Amino acid sequence: MKPETQPILQIISFEKFSGKKILITGHTGFKGSWLTLWLVNLGAEVIGYSLEPPTKPNLFEILRLEKEITHIIGDVRDGEKLKNVFKKYKPEIVFHLAAQPLVRVPYKEPKLTYETNVMGTLNLLEAVRQTESVKVVIVVTTDKCYENKEWFYGYREVDPLGGYDPYSSSKACVEILVSSYRNSFQLPVATVRAGNVIGGGDWQVDRLIPDCVKALSKGETIKIRNPNAIRPWQHVFEPLYGYLLLAVKMWKEPERFCEAWNFGPYEKDTATVREIVEKVIRLFWGKGSYEVIEDRSFHETGLLRLDISKAMLKLGWRPKWDLDKALERTVKWYKRFYEGKTDMVEYSIREIENYLKQGA
Repeated sequence: MKPETQPILQIISFEKFSGKKILITGHTGFKGSWLTLWLVNLGAEVIGYSLEPPTKPNLFEILRLEKEITHIIGDVRDGEKLKNVFKKYKPEIVFHLAAQPLVRVPYKEPKLTYETNVMGTLNLLEAVRQTESVKVVIVVTTDKCYENKEWFYGYREVDPLGGYDPYSSSKACVEILVSSYRNSFQLPVATVRAGNVIGGGDWQVDRLIPDCVKALSKGETIKIRNPNAIRPWQHVFEPLYGYLLLAVKMWKEPERFCEAWNFGPYEKDTATVREIVEKVIRLFWGKGSYEVIEDRSFHETGLLRLDISKAMLKLGWRPKWDLDKALERTVKWYKRFYEGKTDMVEYSIREIENYLKQGA
């Protein structure tokens, strides 16, 4: 990474990450790769622990991150290996993103989902409990951890946890597990619950934007399942900015900030699946088509919103990019990639810089 980019990436008191040993689980995934890039350019010493990148192509390899960090291939279900990584590298800050992240997969492999999401987190917390160097732990869950009654108001951090499907319930279990370890062992750990994240570099299956991009790039019809479902869409930089800001606050005052936190868009930026698809088509090449397919093989909620007032009031966090801006930057990233004429590492760093310059 070019050193001249670092001062810009440190616009907001993130200099505390410089020189820190930071462990990221799930660093080869979409969100994990963006977080790794961000922290590397803040001068952090990043140790990544994850399975191999989940797709081809994938953001981790596009950003050439393996050369910038300590890159460890490992499964969070392997508690002994994970514990040895903590023992060897003695991280100071931990971001736990490793998970089975898809809603449809647990209907075929529920045991894998609970083992990864719940037992994987348990393994991480046990490793943290035995590592004195760790000062901050942020566990990433999801907005789907709430007992969703499909109300029109946004769910708050104090609302009941639940989960109709195995994926959602596994994440609710993670929230309860973290709360228990925080209370029982005084661990410096917080959980973060984000809405549907979008951004360049995601090729995971069963995600709306990647499905749109893959279809449009091949001239195929986009297939959507639940066109009227309303979701809290946001650019991936929004929650990552929140995670970093929370980590800084926790480092200073862990007793005040080791809690659960929502990171989502303003209410005006919630939208239906159909609206998102039509906007992406216009932004990509201005032409394309979609069709609605019937799929009753698994449950999907029709309405989900988050209340983000706590993060706004207590952290000073604000969404920076509205939905249209988030979609514009996302589609532009993919177009640059498919055109094959852009250094995607430099371009991606500039995208973070542009985001940080944006007023909240």
